[in-house]
Amino acid sequence: MKILTLNTHSWLEEKPLEKLEQLAATIVERDYDLIALQEVNQLMTADKVQTDAYFHAEALEGLSVLSDNFGLLLAEKLKSYGKNYHWCWLPVHVGYDRYHEGLALFSKEPIDPTACLVSQQSDFMNYRTRRILFGKTQLDGKDVVVVSCHYSWWSEDEAEGFLIEWQRTLAHLSNYELPVILLGDFNNPAGIDDQGHSHVLQRFKDSYLHAEEIDGEHTVIKEIDGWSGNNQKLRIDFVFTSEDIAAKRYEVIFDGRKTPIISDHFGIEAELYHVLESE
Repeated sequence: MKILTLNTHSWLEEKPLEKLEQLAATIVERDYDLIALQEVNQLMTADKVQTDAYFHAEALEGLSVLSDNFGLLLAEKLKSYGKNYHWCWLPVHVGYDRYHEGLALFSKEPIDPTACLVSQQSDFMNYRTRRILFGKTQLDGKDVVVVSCHYSWWSEDEAEGFLIEWQRTLAHLSNYELPVILLGDFNNPAGIDDQGHSHVLQRFKDSYLHAEEIDGEHTVIKEIDGWSGNNQKLRIDFVFTSEDIAAKRYEVIFDGRKTPIISDHFGIEAELYHVLESE
């Protein structure tokens, strides 16, 4: 099963429609089974639209999909290539004072989505509000839970920041007894002891550390939104899995090598498999 995760930085990049086309073309070419996207935005003033049967609306939290929703336009673009993906979108908070910013999942199989508020802050107008998108779907004929994640930065205050958001994510995951795939922007760099990455490793495998083949590493290499003043190469976007899923291949994409740069984050492509099936 081939998956992709990408923080799209949608509508904040130069030539965004060209980059949307590049994303869609890569999805078609590489034929992903599952896609997790973050910063899937829509302008707050855009018009409401009707969605079709491939959109699963259970996670909308009372809002509507608007005409310039990045996920909607991607789904329509993929459909024009003959690729019909089931998809869902979760609005998380207002970003940059003008966008409904959210998370999305795309799957070749139907999705049963749920949302979970994980931050202490719950005001939709506050950019510190964090919700996480969970979707039950099928990969290689087996039920799995896939999660599109966009967390806060590490905080020494245990009442806010990544740690409490992660604890609430684990509590929600306890509702499922299925293999788990966690995808997205964790805002916590790999390799720092006693912070976000090390907490996730207590429960899940980092595909970068376990893949049989690895091509690339870092997903951020300069200062970006949320990382003001950064001059280091960081690995803050991840593919984590439960023990019953393994990684055959792990590749950083949209980094200017084989594929164009289309966001302030690079993406990750991984080829995963159910462990028991291979034994």
